[in-house]
Amino acid sequence: MLNFSLIIQFIFVFGLIVFVHELGHFLAAKMVGVDVEEFGFGYPPRLAKLFTRKGTEFTLNWIPFGGFVRLKGETDDGEPGGLMSAPKWKRFVILVAGATMNFVLGILLLIFLFNVVNPVDSSQILVVDVAPNSPAQIIGLQPGDIVTRLGDDPIDSTDAMVAATKKYLGQEVTLTYTRDGEELTGLVTPRANPPEGQGAIGFVMSHPEIELNFVQSIGVAFDTFWQQVKATVSMPVNFIRGKLAPGEARVIGVKGIYDLFSSAAEIDQTNAEVTDEVLPITRLSLVSMLSIAIGITNLLPIPALDGGQIFFLLIEAITRKRIPTGVANAVNSIFFYLLILLFFIITIRDFVNPIPIP
Repeated sequence: MLNFSLIIQFIFVFGLIVFVHELGHFLAAKMVGVDVEEFGFGYPPRLAKLFTRKGTEFTLNWIPFGGFVRLKGETDDGEPGGLMSAPKWKRFVILVAGATMNFVLGILLLIFLFNVVNPVDSSQILVVDVAPNSPAQIIGLQPGDIVTRLGDDPIDSTDAMVAATKKYLGQEVTLTYTRDGEELTGLVTPRANPPEGQGAIGFVMSHPEIELNFVQSIGVAFDTFWQQVKATVSMPVNFIRGKLAPGEARVIGVKGIYDLFSSAAEIDQTNAEVTDEVLPITRLSLVSMLSIAIGITNLLPIPALDGGQIFFLLIEAITRKRIPTGVANAVNSIFFYLLILLFFIITIRDFVNPIPIP
């Protein structure tokens, strides 16, 4: 059954990300002196012209989803004051401004979230529960302990813990952990066939929280942003090298994003019932991630995207010769329709084979 309240939330959130992107182009164009013919709230067809300011029409459109900016001379380098007749540096500033605003939105949300909810230190493995009669309980492991080593393997991530556990299945091995700053050890034998609902060693792991002040939250927000950028950019390479499963490198469309948003809403609802948390923390975190991801995607060197136009600018800067406007427009048009086709294929796949929600 469709949740219309959730659909409205999703339209608003996704529209906000698009609106912020277009606002970046608008502000940058005004800043460098390129004429903006129209700034539209929502997508055409036009519902009404709101007002005109400094040569720009501000319009309200029927499709309530984000917005758009129509710059003068977007496809014609012969219009004075237009985009294509502007110097290269001005065009670059305008083109990169949309993604930059997406990054700013994502980082501001991260700063807010890290001031409301403490982030976790993913380099440490925290014991949150110990199963009865398990190897972990036998050696006296307790909730709150930090696992630091299993055998010869340092434990600095969840992946490291999983890999080390598989490595020592059925073997007696030393588990090293800290409690209140004191290092302790115990001999455990990871079980190849543990009881249902238990792990090989028999403890539930998580990560300890980090308490941050406002200045520290800014630093962690930028670090989180950079980690997402690196993970996204390196994803195709890791997929080719076999370091990622096909599902982990899957591209999703609006339907897939809505499924993630719906799952985040369910988590927020559960948290509200259990902890009385009123803020939609999980949804805000997802919005931050999506805004950053859309900014990165838009900078890909694909014609019809801002990154493609930046790539054309780079060619122009190197060769000192502009790609003929007709050629550039034709290439952009071809890739625009290819992207629309790809969008429909991805959307159909999201319906036929929905992404698995954890």
